[in-house]
Amino acid sequence: MGKPAVTHYRIMEHFRAHTRLRLRLETGRTHQIRVHMAHISHPLVGDPLYGGRPRPPKGASEAFIHTLRGFDRQALHATMLRLYHPISGIQMEWHAPLPQDMVDLIDALKADTEEFKDQMDW
Repeated sequence: MGKPAVTHYRIMEHFRAHTRLRLRLETGRTHQIRVHMAHISHPLVGDPLYGGRPRPPKGASEAFIHTLRGFDRQALHATMLRLYHPISGIQMEWHAPLPQDMVDLIDALKADTEEFKDQMDW
């Protein structure tokens, strides 16, 4: 059996067939985010190991399908990393903006959702 691991998540944005989340880890286990998201039936885009194969929603545009299938990595990005220095104990923090490929993916998800918003029941 695996070691205990805790991941907190908050919904940032709903799309037609995907959800953007903000995650906070209490532990740092190997593949923790990937395993936890797959466990709740929300695998990461671009993660074939844990079920995140490209699955465009019905009726998706060719442009959206191209963007989704062309995303050749896990849709996972550390916007902020915070830790305590092991010797000084001082809290350290780093921030990183979203890379362009993730911005493009989010834009494609928004466009797909907008195109079908009248047909969505949420």
